[in-house]
Amino acid sequence: MEKTVPIRSICVYCGSQPGRDPAYIAAGRALGKSIAAHGLRLIYGGGTKGIMGAVAAGVLSNGGQVTGIIPEFLVDMEATRHSLGQLNELIITKDMHERKHKMFERSDAFVTLPGGIGTLEEIVEIMTWGQLGRHEKPMVFANIGGFWDPMLSLVNHMRGEGFIHRAHLVQPLVIAEVDDIVPAILERDEITASSRGEEAVISKL
Repeated sequence: MEKTVPIRSICVYCGSQPGRDPAYIAAGRALGKSIAAHGLRLIYGGGTKGIMGAVAAGVLSNGGQVTGIIPEFLVDMEATRHSLGQLNELIITKDMHERKHKMFERSDAFVTLPGGIGTLEEIVEIMTWGQLGRHEKPMVFANIGGFWDPMLSLVNHMRGEGFIHRAHLVQPLVIAEVDDIVPAILERDEITASSRGEEAVISKL
């Protein structure tokens, strides 16, 4: 089990494409701005295009810190080498597997904006690790315009059919308003820290 630490960094999963609704790019920029405003570091997949680029730009343009983690083969596909030079920290990995592990290790919470199959795969893996008791880091679906409703319906269906046996370990926050996301993560972290403190006191009695 990963030890719970104060929230210092937030991992954002999202599309390397902009999507059809301009609200997705706007949400990416707004989330980046909020991460910077709260003094947190963005950990993300290193892409400088689409929603990924919008989140990073939102952080950087508001004085925040950004760590991009990208496999070598995606550098020219999801980014430009010039724009990658603007990140505070760039980690180039040999493959997707290494990239995902480094993103997990560096992050204290996870937020999923709209995206495609790769985005879905990333947050599902984090939920799986939570279900297996590997971490207790906050997970958030940024449900912009109801984008994640079909996914959330599927998860509820799985739960109802008895396939999510440790459902208490898989309770992502679902938040529609971007400006509410970082405060909700920080509030959840405070509640978790407080409950751990109470457990520690009780264990000594």
